[in-house]
Amino acid sequence: MQIILVSRHLKAARTITIMPRHLVMTVAAFLMAVFFTSAAFSWLSVHFRLPIIEDLLTSIQRKESLKTHEYVTNNLQMMASRLGELQAQVLQLDNLGERLSRLAGVKPKPVVNEKPGQGGPFIPAPMGANELQREIERLAQTVDNKAEELSLLESKFLEQRVKERLLPTTLPVKNALLGSGYGHRSDPIAGLRAMHEGIDFRADTGEPVYVAADGVVVLASYHPEFGNMIDVDHGDGLLSRYAHLSRMDVSAGQIVKRGKLIGAVGATGRSTGAHLHFEVRMFGVAQNPALFLNKSSEFVQLKRQ
Repeated sequence: MQIILVSRHLKAARTITIMPRHLVMTVAAFLMAVFFTSAAFSWLSVHFRLPIIEDLLTSIQRKESLKTHEYVTNNLQMMASRLGELQAQVLQLDNLGERLSRLAGVKPKPVVNEKPGQGGPFIPAPMGANELQREIERLAQTVDNKAEELSLLESKFLEQRVKERLLPTTLPVKNALLGSGYGHRSDPIAGLRAMHEGIDFRADTGEPVYVAADGVVVLASYHPEFGNMIDVDHGDGLLSRYAHLSRMDVSAGQIVKRGKLIGAVGATGRSTGAHLHFEVRMFGVAQNPALFLNKSSEFVQLKRQ
């Protein structure tokens, strides 16, 4: 690049040739001048504590303090939220404990304060962030373990209740008297010693007959000896039988609930009069129905009559 200088003070025009290295050197010199000027200004400002620099440093410190305060505030809010969740879980555990107490039929014991008397001035000793975090983690682990234990206990209680609902413990006839019991007897027709595999309930024809427990009707048909007969499967090999019915109000495959009306007392089949023959069988083997019905207060009262 060439620059031609023309002036009245010059006798002739002068030509200046600018090479690329000249431009590079000029730019480098300019940058170095700016750097050294800035460094000198900063040193002088810090050394002599110029107001501009103090204001700048104060502004920077204020921004850092605000960021730190915001960070701590956010952490405290997260901890407060976590504490709220733990409190909610504690309430759930309390409710679960009450439900388990009702299932078990046990009244919760009153809390007795066994600690000795204490007192004195209140001097706050707040926990640090790390200590608070460790305490939250410890409490969360305790709550989780307790919740798991109570849930397992509740499932066992519910399983027990389901099994109890499947046991034939409800009196099948309300207005009845006890007839022949379970065991050996003289056959009412043949007059010979025979095994009676159930309990007879003496009642008038047409008296309602109720299922003794939840189950599924597996048979509802006429039998040459039992007459109109209903078999209800209660699961786990347990079955109850209702025989000599005058009518049947259910059919095979029907799901029935404890206490549901399934038929009426009659004298069908091999029978000398109106009564209900009630059996309980486990895997096809006859069991004494009294072992199950003894859990019913109505049956206990009936035996005393």
